[in-house]
Amino acid sequence: MNIVTVYSGNQQVYANLYQGYAAEFSKIIGDKPDEYGLFEIYPTLSDTVTGYLLYIDGVPAALTAIETKAPNEFEICDFYVVPYFRKNKVGKQFISELFEHLKGSWEIKQVLGADHAVKFWREVVNDYTSGNYVEDQYQDDKWGLVTRQCFNHDGIAD
Repeated sequence: MNIVTVYSGNQQVYANLYQGYAAEFSKIIGDKPDEYGLFEIYPTLSDTVTGYLLYIDGVPAALTAIETKAPNEFEICDFYVVPYFRKNKVGKQFISELFEHLKGSWEIKQVLGADHAVKFWREVVNDYTSGNYVEDQYQDDKWGLVTRQCFNHDGIAD
């Protein structure tokens, strides 16, 4: 398992994997591809949104986009594991390593209808924090009703 930050040299790999992610969620969020069959990458990677790729045996297996909202304050914008690799808790290991690397407060949201994502994130965050997290639902300006998990490393025993 190798986690790398997205940069100009591997940005196309991120863009390629993102198409699978966007297609998977297209029905839930009502998105469709453009005239070339491509989904828009949202959010765009920038100074405040960092992309990460997970490689397994040299093969790209997953991606995530994490927004730094303020120093040590993070939100997971996108998270996708290629279906072939959805075994052996690869996604959980991937994000847990990033949680360890990026200490601070975290927010993870799932859109209405993404029940599989809610289940995944509840399990991951509960296990990582030993139950020291808050979950709620609220009306997000962009996504509508979302389920949200929040935690802070200050509340987690080492």
